[in-house]
Amino acid sequence: QVQLVESGGGLVQAGGSMRLSCTASGLFFSSKVMGWFRQAPGKEREFVAAISWSGSSTDYADSVKGRFTISRENAKKTVYLQMNSLKPDDTAVYYCAADESGKLYREVRRYDYWGQGTQVTVSS
Repeated sequence: QVQLVESGGGLVQAGGSMRLSCTASGLFFSSKVMGWFRQAPGKEREFVAAISWSGSSTDYADSVKGRFTISRENAKKTVYLQMNSLKPDDTAVYYCAADESGKLYREVRRYDYWGQGTQVTVSS
């Protein structure tokens, strides 16, 4: 049974930083593209960042480029999202996802497995 478990969410002031973690079990983590998505109230789930199985390639949404960094530790089956210079618009539930295709997709439908999400709230 595949499980993706996010952690590290919470409340932070604008301009602050936060690091999210997502630990996987039940899948061959080292071969999977991993992605982070977010969903704000009343909005569709949107792409945030993705990382290749080796960590050598990454992709970011324009809205977070230069502020967020995705990374992974295959030995720990964990992917991270370091978020700096946070803004109130970053408030959302953040989800990690795994993709078996090996390509860095931005579309929600391309990802095969999802975590339950962790709430990030940025106060102004």
